[in-house]
Amino acid sequence: MLIDQGGLFRRLAGPPPERAFFGTDKVTVSLGGKYEAGKSPDQHPSEVVVREDIENFEHLRTLLGGMKLEIQYEVIPPSGIVNLNRDNHVVICGPRLSPIVAQVLEGDDYLRFTKDRAWRLVDQKTSTAYRYPQDEDGSCGDVGYLGRLPRLDGKGTFLYIAGIHAIGANGVVHFLENNLADLYRSVRARRFSTLISCKYNPKTLEVLESERITPLYQHER
Repeated sequence: MLIDQGGLFRRLAGPPPERAFFGTDKVTVSLGGKYEAGKSPDQHPSEVVVREDIENFEHLRTLLGGMKLEIQYEVIPPSGIVNLNRDNHVVICGPRLSPIVAQVLEGDDYLRFTKDRAWRLVDQKTSTAYRYPQDEDGSCGDVGYLGRLPRLDGKGTFLYIAGIHAIGANGVVHFLENNLADLYRSVRARRFSTLISCKYNPKTLEVLESERITPLYQHER
């Protein structure tokens, strides 16, 4: 829209088109919860969220706030039961913590979480396995999964983010902060999946860099 201000016109900037990557209304981020460590069931342990995921939410709140989208979070209980049949939904939770999420991931013909001696992410098209770098060469990095996956009711999709370890999800969020416009131009609101590697500061756990290491596998033709 153009506003006349003393003979000068100024264009009011609306939200960028890539905000549609997350949705059109208030976004809910579901974070995987665990029972508080060191307490037995009769001590009624609390449900807690790891530090990395809280930081992910704060980064996403800043990112989405800049696109005029509200955001809230909820904690997935340790049972792993989460309602995936919602619009404007982001899930940050490893498949180890949610059997429902693990089931949906089985439908990805391109990328997969698997476990042999440890958890890893596998590109099934190239037979390439990506492991937690610290277990391989001691470097401070991780690999994360980013995808738009189908809801169980078949009426939409949700965004899914997870790392081999928790810090891998931070790498995915860092990638979104720096590459969202290009990513949206490539996939729009279609289903896809890809893997993101990252490096981080071991003292602060701050992600220093991130990059896509597989193709953008598009699930819809």
